[in-house]
Amino acid sequence: MEKCIFCHLPPDAIIAANELAVAIFDKYPVNPGHTLVIPRRHYASYFEATEEEVMALHRLVTEVKKILDERYHPDGYNVGVNVGACAGQAIGHVHLHVIPRFNGDSPRPGGLRRVKKPVTPWLREDE
Repeated sequence: MEKCIFCHLPPDAIIAANELAVAIFDKYPVNPGHTLVIPRRHYASYFEATEEEVMALHRLVTEVKKILDERYHPDGYNVGVNVGACAGQAIGHVHLHVIPRFNGDSPRPGGLRRVKKPVTPWLREDE
């Protein structure tokens, strides 16, 4: 098995942590402040997490948001996890993305609905 980069993080890369998870800035950020929240235990899928781990991950997401609010003053956030290669998971150690969003950073943000063509077309508010 290859050495997992998330299992061997340098201590100075960690921006926040709790008993079951750590947070680091993404090396290839989508936006300034793009952060990864990573469980300390190695497992590939979010769905393998224990209830305690899920709670610890989400507590750390909330802590990271406070750090990013103070440092970057974003207008919004995308928070998500890719599960499986077809969903974009590139590293076999689960991690949550916390991506600060800024007004005007994308011409048509659309959130997760921009991942692919929808099965059912999205209706505008005036329809």
